[in-house]
Order: sequence, then C-alpha cells, then structure tokens
Amino acid sequence: MIFSEALGRLEGLGRSAAALVPGLVIALVLFGIGLLVARGVRAAVRRAAELREASPGSASVLGRIAGGMTILVSFLVAASVAFPSVSAADLFNLLGIGGVAIGFAFRDVLQNLLAGILILLTRPFVIGDQIRAGSHEGTVEDVWVRATVLRTYDNQRVLIPNATLFVDKITVITAHDKRRLAFPLTIGNGDGIGDARRVIVEALRGTEGVLADPAPEALVTGLGSAGVDMTARFWIDPPRRRDAVDALDYAISNVKDALTAAGIDLPYPTSQILLHDQTEATDGDRTCQREGWPAGKTPPRARWQVLREDRDHESGGSERKGSERKGDPA
Repeated sequence: MIFSEALGRLEGLGRSAAALVPGLVIALVLFGIGLLVARGVRAAVRRAAELREASPGSASVLGRIAGGMTILVSFLVAASVAFPSVSAADLFNLLGIGGVAIGFAFRDVLQNLLAGILILLTRPFVIGDQIRAGSHEGTVEDVWVRATVLRTYDNQRVLIPNATLFVDKITVITAHDKRRLAFPLTIGNGDGIGDARRVIVEALRGTEGVLADPAPEALVTGLGSAGVDMTARFWIDPPRRRDAVDALDYAISNVKDALTAAGIDLPYPTSQILLHDQTEATDGDRTCQREGWPAGKTPPRARWQVLREDRDHESGGSERKGSERKGDPA
C-alpha cells in the first residue's frame, strides 16, 4: 500500500517535470536571447558614453551596469515562463525584499554607486579638469563607480567617495577658458594713486601670460596702517594651476620692479613702542600720566613711596590725636 502510494507520487512528479520541460526550453532560449541583447546594450551604452567624452573606464562601467540590468530583466522573464505558477509580481516582490536587505547591508557602497552613476551622467566635471573638494585640490584622473581619482599638484593620488562629491560643494577651476588672478600691495601715503595705478597696469600688460582683454586693473581697497592698500587684478588663459603660479610669479616681479623704478614706495608695517612705568605716583591720572620713561632730574616718585608716606602720615596724625585726648582735663 505504501509502496504503491509512493510510486504514484513519483509518477505524478515525473508528469509534472515532463510538463515543465517545454517551458524550461523556452525559458532557456529567452534567457540566451537576453544575454545577446545585454551584450548589445552594453556596447551601445559604452559607445554613447564615449561620444560624450567620457573616459574609457567610465564608459565601460556604464556599459556593465546597463548590461547587468538587461540580464536581470531577462532572467525574470525566463523564470516566469519556466514556472507558470510563479508570477512576475512574485518575482519582483522577492527582488524588492532582497534589495532592501542588500541596501541596509551595503548602504554606503550603494550610495557611492548611485552617486557615481549620476556624476557620470550629469558630468559636473570631466576627466582632466582641476577641481577643489574640501581640503583637496588637483586634477581628475578618472571617475570610478565608487570614488573619483584625484591627482594632487604634489603628485599624490586621492580617492574621494562619489557621495561626498555629489552632495558637497566642489569648485571646478578649469570649467571656463579664462581665470582672474589678483594680489595685494601697499604704496606710500605720499605717493600718487594715479601714478601708481598707471605703473601697475603697464607692468601687468607687459607680463607674459596676462591677457589684454579683459584688461588688467589696479584698485584701491583701503587705507592701511602702512600706506594705501591696493589690489592688482588680471586674467590668464588657460586657467590651469601651473599657468596661474607662473603668471603670478611674473606679475608680482614685474610690478615690484616697475614701482621701484618709478620711485613709488612699497612700505612695510612699522610699530612704535611706548613704555610706561606703572609704578609712578601719577599712574591712573590721565591729566598727569606720561608715556615713556620719566625725563628730567626729578621724575615722579614711585607709588610705593607715596603709599608709605601716606600711611606714615595717617599713623602720625592718629598718635597726635590720641595724645591730645589724654591731655584733656577730666
């Protein structure tokens, strides 16, 4: 009895498996077609990214992501065909639950992954741009899915997470063709501002790397402790770090030499130290207090001397009053 029942179950399983064979064959064919489609999608996305001047590494990453999503969709379609009892909604629900679990486990990784994809698509900067992100500044060498590779000016490699670049402020130094540079300087109070401005502008116009349009300029920014504060401003092209350093070097040297040759003073801050003896008797008296060391043969007496004489005077007066009270008739 038991043997016959088990045999009947095995026959039922065999019939069920035989019924699934056509579906499995069709599912395998569909999945194979999906693999071919994924390969084409990968190549197409890679080609489209390269046309948008993305780096080969970035284009390859985008192609792999697109191909992987195509394969996943192909697998879901094939599974729904191979197992009719399992609907596509069940598969997507299972995928959603697994995605939530994976998302909690790899939250930071997925965050950087999505940020990297958005950076590759929106392209706030491109490979070769010089950017400043937080305390790091350098040239973008590549954009990976997880991080952006930055080469600093002292030839160090810095990996910045893509999520940080996507949510924080970044400065793209080479976003435009031209860049304005400036440096401060101070001329003497007795020098003419117009003459100094003319000398500075002429020196900047003759400096290598300084553009004639927009024209260089010299602006007065304030009256400082040492003289008249000014700022020299000029434009360069291209705006890369090496060119900016060289242009500033040439500009400052030429302006300094031109101002010196024109007889315009470049003063430096000076300080005057006034010494005050805080032990003088006049300390605190604004009408008599003097700055500096006491002068003359009779300088003010020290405070301790005055205080001692005042105490002696008060004690002497108290003794005289006491003796007078003793001498009074009863």
